[in-house]
Amino acid sequence: MRAVDRARRNVIVLVAAQAILGAQMPVNFIIGGLAGQILAPNPCLATLPISMIVLGSALTARPMARHMQARGRRSGFLLSVLAGALGAGIAAAALWAGSFPLFLLGALLTGIYMSAQGFYRFAATDAASDDFAPRAISWVMAGGLASAIIGPAIVRATSDLTAVPFMATYLAVIALNLTGPLLFSFLDSPRPVAPEPGASEGRPLAVLLRAPRIAVAMICGMVSYALMNLVMTSTPLAVVGCGFAPANAADIVSAHVLAMFAPSFVTGALIARFGAEPIVGLGLLILACAGAVALSGVQLGHFFGALILLGIGWNFGYIGATAMLTRAHRPEERGRVQGVNDLVVFGGVFLASLSSGGLMNCLGGSVQAGWSAVNLAMLPFLVLAGAALIWLVMRPQQG
Repeated sequence: MRAVDRARRNVIVLVAAQAILGAQMPVNFIIGGLAGQILAPNPCLATLPISMIVLGSALTARPMARHMQARGRRSGFLLSVLAGALGAGIAAAALWAGSFPLFLLGALLTGIYMSAQGFYRFAATDAASDDFAPRAISWVMAGGLASAIIGPAIVRATSDLTAVPFMATYLAVIALNLTGPLLFSFLDSPRPVAPEPGASEGRPLAVLLRAPRIAVAMICGMVSYALMNLVMTSTPLAVVGCGFAPANAADIVSAHVLAMFAPSFVTGALIARFGAEPIVGLGLLILACAGAVALSGVQLGHFFGALILLGIGWNFGYIGATAMLTRAHRPEERGRVQGVNDLVVFGGVFLASLSSGGLMNCLGGSVQAGWSAVNLAMLPFLVLAGAALIWLVMRPQQG
């Protein structure tokens, strides 16, 4: 099979995986905090289950990258859907038993799936040409459009099916993960050939991390993803706390996830035409606009507007940073760079999600004050990422 045909086939498989398997992520973000609020002994810990998902992803990013480098993408993706199904099963059992620690364990295992899902975008570039790679990333991310519809629909259809709220939802997530082996059987990703003795392994990790383009790509990717997670994690709590129904929260998260992935149809083309750095900068600017809209009021229109802008900003910032990263390392350095990148990204996302519940529920004394605190917390990190990006662009020579 020609390389271009292999690349396109893999993109189709990964788009389907993003759409079907990826639907479990909006499910977890919609109900994770709400279920946590039911089980947690302290309301400040309501979003801890979401933080545990992200922690599981951060802890397994480098091992997953090494596993894929040695055993191939398919092996890592199959391992991840097994962990996703097991995590959902444990979460359902925890809801039945009323056990918050058991629920956290299920969330931690779910993080293994989330870690592997982050590699879908990299897998799309493995056989792609330099010209096709940004489009391949964008198309795979665009598969999230379907997940934005499927995930919230699952929540609406299953949240009240059992006497224990959300238990049936986690059972549905098990079913989603069981489609994984069929999907990945079509992935044309052969096991990597072991390097010859004495073959170059690329630059040392310390040298790679000092490369300006790699460092800035990691910073911008981490900030884009972490700030999106910071606000999204608190959104269901803020919406319900302001007197609206859980169904309203699901609709807002659905609109947000659609906005995360809808621009992907054009993001790759924009990167190819204008370069990754301007698109990342535009993403950071849109994230700042999302915070401004959120601070302007707590009506449904404000929530919808802020979360839609949050999704678009994440898309430009995260996909742009990914494109920057894939062009800044050699093939033999792929496993190390991508693993460290996702460790950095999801480490930042973990801290953001961990902070989100505390800012929302335990700062300011009211839902409105907590929501304002969440959105104001975005500012210093946007300044950091923006300054790093400007520094990179202004350098006489880029590394």
